[in-house]
Amino acid sequence: MQLTAKPRRTPHLRHLLLLFAATLAVATAKVKPAVAADTSDDAEDRATSTDRPEKPSEKKKKTDEKLPEDTAIKRVGTEMAGYDDTDHVTVLTPSIHGGIENVSGASLSASYLVDVVSAASADIVSTASNRWQEVRQAGSLSGQYKPHDFGVGIGGSISDEPDYLSYGFYGTIIKDFDEKNWTLTGGYGYSHDTAGRCGADGACTPFAVFARDLQRGSFNLGVAWVVDRASLASLTTDVVIENGDQSKVYRYIPMFAPNVAGSVPNGASADYVNANRLPERPLEQLPLERHRFALTLRYAHRYDGSTLRLEERFYDDDWGLVASSTDARWIFDVGRRFALWPHARVHLQKSVSFWEKAYISGPGGPNQDAWNLPLYRTGDRELGPLWTTEGGFGIKWYLGSDAEPRALQLGLSGDAMYTAFTNDLYLTSRTAYLGSLTLEAEW
Repeated sequence: MQLTAKPRRTPHLRHLLLLFAATLAVATAKVKPAVAADTSDDAEDRATSTDRPEKPSEKKKKTDEKLPEDTAIKRVGTEMAGYDDTDHVTVLTPSIHGGIENVSGASLSASYLVDVVSAASADIVSTASNRWQEVRQAGSLSGQYKPHDFGVGIGGSISDEPDYLSYGFYGTIIKDFDEKNWTLTGGYGYSHDTAGRCGADGACTPFAVFARDLQRGSFNLGVAWVVDRASLASLTTDVVIENGDQSKVYRYIPMFAPNVAGSVPNGASADYVNANRLPERPLEQLPLERHRFALTLRYAHRYDGSTLRLEERFYDDDWGLVASSTDARWIFDVGRRFALWPHARVHLQKSVSFWEKAYISGPGGPNQDAWNLPLYRTGDRELGPLWTTEGGFGIKWYLGSDAEPRALQLGLSGDAMYTAFTNDLYLTSRTAYLGSLTLEAEW
């Protein structure tokens, strides 16, 4: 996570926690213990009683009638997720989600979350700021209709913060083959981001006065297949085309003289950088176009009492960034009430082609009174060379009735993540901790 200095904006954390607590209560109330069916005449009388006595013929007619079976599956859930790292960044994310599916082949789902970010990272300290806080709200709505072996889906999302607005939509098609042993999916998504700027006093410039726009088109094609009676696999390709300015409006890049740049150490402190850099600090400038490509392979196998899930993702783009991510999770059943899993992930990354730990600048122009700045320059260490290892554990407790224990689920997970930045200012490494508490109900 790369952050830059922003003005302070205090979140209403009390309201967010109240929202989370209320959602927990709603989710718990949605699931009731199953009871044995009452087929006695008294039960029927209680369900159909009126002010007048019921005639035997009417009673028999109602008994013979069969109500249509309700095959719909409803779900509601809430999550409280948190992130903290050694670069003094903290994120708290309460969220809620819900949906209904299998209604004559149709489904509908929605979600809402709030990000409360508080940061005093090395990048912020290097700009003489102490800390900034910000709140982001995001929501999504999606639906799908697939009555048989062909279906379509649509969805949209919106994200809002004081100086950033993002919205988008997508559409998908799904087709099953060979009695659902093979499934082909394809889709397109579009999103539009607008970045603005806020001052130190918290007042934000209207987008009509200052704004940077980014448009993104995403194409994906995937195939999933049944490997055998206990195994599933899928392969997905994603192509993303971005147009617009992705440069951070708060990120200033230190410049160094040619005879100084080569001696700047990895992880140089803010004091060292400020003492050895040139006077100018230009804003970050990234290319105005980016073409991304990703290939993701997933595999799942069911053993007696456990499930293994593997994922491998390869990434490449025309900025020169190449990456590989490997993820593994092994879920073990512990009776009918618990599931436990270890989790591991490894990420390796090569930097973008214009990455420099210390950018070089010098006098230029006819009168030697201008500065010869590099065309592209960035301080986003997530674009630099790095590697990450992550590991953790999770547990899920099934709290439903004996007949349907998974109708109510309580989950807890935690991971630790270590990232090494092999050619970067300010930091050589970062340790982060991620955790989440979830409650989900289904009926």
